Amino acid sequence: LDGWEYRVDELIATRPKQAWKPLSAGAGAHGQRIYHWARAALRPHAKNGFGHWVLARRNISNPADIAYYVCFGPVSSRLKDLVKVAGARWAVEECFQSAKGECGLDHYQVRHYRAWYRHITLAMAALAYLTAVRATQAAKGAADATNTTSYPSASPKSAA
Repeated sequence: LDGWEYRVDELIATRPKQAWKPLSAGAGAHGQRIYHWARAALRPHAKNGFGHWVLARRNISNPADIAYYVCFGPVSSRLKDLVKVAGARWAVEECFQSAKGECGLDHYQVRHYRAWYRHITLAMAALAYLTAVRATQAAKGAADATNTTSYPSASPKSAA
């Protein structure tokens, strides 16, 4: 870039066809989330070993459907590193959806920052507690399933 302002879609449109790589953003509900990804440097002169990029995610079945991310990281960051970080966004969104549905994260009226902060903190603490309880119960269930049989025998000989 030469110091002028560019639209992100125009900047990505200048990328050659070979710049688009099919990569997975991680596992989703229906398997791997594979998209075509490309990046373009926003500031060609890195400072202190860090750079800025725009990352573009293009839908394989509908190439007109493109999402954009602004990235900041070490100059040595590869395309697949940026894709991995972008893919982590879905896990965060799922966490917030769970908190909204199970802990009332979205059931507040913003009147004062202090009240909002207390509500958000309490809802997230409740979600953390529920997650820990579920993990403990799942671990107990898995241990019980492997340690017991359907019909335990009273006889020590047949149990062996």
